[in-house]
Formats: sequence, C-alpha cells, structure tokens
Amino acid sequence: MRVAVFGASGMVGHAVLDACLRDPRVEDVLVIGRTPLNTTHPKVREITHADFTDFGALQDELRGLDACFYCLGVSAAGRSEAEYTRITHSCTLAAAHAVSADNPSLTFTYVSGEGTDSTGTSRTMWARVKGRTENDLLALPVHAYMFRPGYIRPGGGAVSKTTAYRWTYRLTSWLYPLLHRLAPRHTTTAEQLGRAMVATVGLDGQGPHVLHSSDINRLGTPGPARPAAPGQEPEHEDTPTA
Repeated sequence: MRVAVFGASGMVGHAVLDACLRDPRVEDVLVIGRTPLNTTHPKVREITHADFTDFGALQDELRGLDACFYCLGVSAAGRSEAEYTRITHSCTLAAAHAVSADNPSLTFTYVSGEGTDSTGTSRTMWARVKGRTENDLLALPVHAYMFRPGYIRPGGGAVSKTTAYRWTYRLTSWLYPLLHRLAPRHTTTAEQLGRAMVATVGLDGQGPHVLHSSDINRLGTPGPARPAAPGQEPEHEDTPTA
C-alpha cells in the first residue's frame, strides 16, 4: 500500500505517520509539507512544497497512491473567514483533487473535529467552513472519510502545534483514564486515531463516512473492527498547523 501524509509535523499527522511505519501493509509513505521532517526511514520519501493551492508540479509523484491522510490545519482564532477558508477549504480541496486525479480508488481521510457543521447554518465560523470542506470532499469520486475526534490524548512523541492545545494536553493528559471513563464518546488517543486512519483503507468505501471518537476508537483498536453509526457531537478544533 502506498500512501501520502499531509501535515506529518503536527500531532495528528505524527500519529498517522507512526501508524503507517508500524503497519506492514504500508510499503511507501510520501510525506508532503512546507518544511522537511528530516525523517530517516526506508518507507518514507519527503517532498517540500510551498504552494498548497497548486500541486501540479507533483502530479507524477502522486500517481499510484492508495490513500491520502490529510492532517493539515490551523486554529481559527484571530483569522478572518476569508483567510481561514483559504487554508482550511481551498488548500484541502486542492490536495484532494491532486491526489485523486490519477487514483480512482483512493481513500482520502480528513481530520475535522467535533462540532463541525455540515448544514452551513452554524453561527460559528470554523464549524461552517469545516462543514463545507467535508461536504465538498464527500462529493468527490473517492473513498472519503471525515474524522471528528473530541479530546485527543497525545502519545508517541506527538505534540499539538497549537500552543493553547499543547498546554491543555500537558495539564490534563494525566486525567485521560477518568475522562475516557466519563465521556468515552468524546475522547481518543493519538495512537488510536493514527491506526483508525490507516484502517479506513480496508473499508473499501463502506460507510459511515463521518467518524466520531467512538467510531475512531473502535476502528483504531487492533484486530477486526468497523465503525458504528456516528452520533452528533460538540466542538473540537485541533488539527495541526502546517
């Protein structure tokens, strides 16, 4: 299996990259980012790319992909809707069109977050923009899966690039066993999230296509698993910065 990872320097991207390197089914990992990771691993090939609205120069490199794990994103704090839309929607769709152009059976996973609004009626700007992004990805002729995790416990060296989230995780990660016991439908770990993203490739396009924390935990548990029907969840905004 040949896969591409966007945003491997962030917490979620780091987790899915680690899952890919540990999974014997994954033979080749193409890491695409704005800055090099300088990772030394026989499975990994890195491409540094500046313009995330145009991937035309990479088209030859993107042929033959089985999956793309898109983990790029930024916080909406302090950003205008136009700027946030360009980063969250335009860049994501540009990548999705590029990786799917020559790969009709591609699996594309996008990390969104709890509270994403697919109806476009939310008063919360980031929820509307991510909802529009999800809808446009689901309309593409690929096997698309939208990940809406709640609280994510970091692990395996994965660290959020958003300062506020990084401090929150440092202060609360020791409480994770209690949080997970009290709210299992709203909590997951970086390791489970990474494994779940890789596992979507084996679903062969079967639904559901919007996955919440309970679905992620089920799919990311070692052994045969299938996601349950998702429910409605509140906000989470933790996709890493490129």
